Amino acid sequence: MAGLRLVLLNCLSLRGLLKMKFCPKCGSILMPKGKFLVCSCGYKEAATETKVSEKAKDEDHKIEVAEAGSGDVRSVVEEQCPKCGHMKCYTWEIQMRAADEPATRFFECQKCHHKWRDQR
Repeated sequence: MAGLRLVLLNCLSLRGLLKMKFCPKCGSILMPKGKFLVCSCGYKEAATETKVSEKAKDEDHKIEVAEAGSGDVRSVVEEQCPKCGHMKCYTWEIQMRAADEPATRFFECQKCHHKWRDQR
C-alpha cells in the first residue's frame, strides 16, 4: 500500500492539488502522524492543515481460458527434432532458475511428440 500512496501523492503533486513536504535530513516524504509530520529517519515537525487519503481500485479482470480441444495455443517454430528429424515443433519457455538467469526453452515435435530442452 506504501507504493500506491507514493504514486498517488506524486500524481496529485504534479497536478498542483497537493503540496508535499520532504525531510530536510534525508529527503524522504514526511508522513502525518497525529499533529506532526514524521520521517522514518526520526525527523519530526509540527503539521499544519494536513490531510492524507488513500484510494485503491478493485478492477475486474477477465481471463479467457482455452477450452480443451480448441486447438494448440503454443508457438510453432522450425527446429529439427533430434529423434525423428521433423522440422516443425511447438515451443514454450519456463523460468527454472533465478530471475537474472535466462528462461529455459522447451520444444515438442509435432510429428513424434518428443520433448527436449534448448541446449544453448
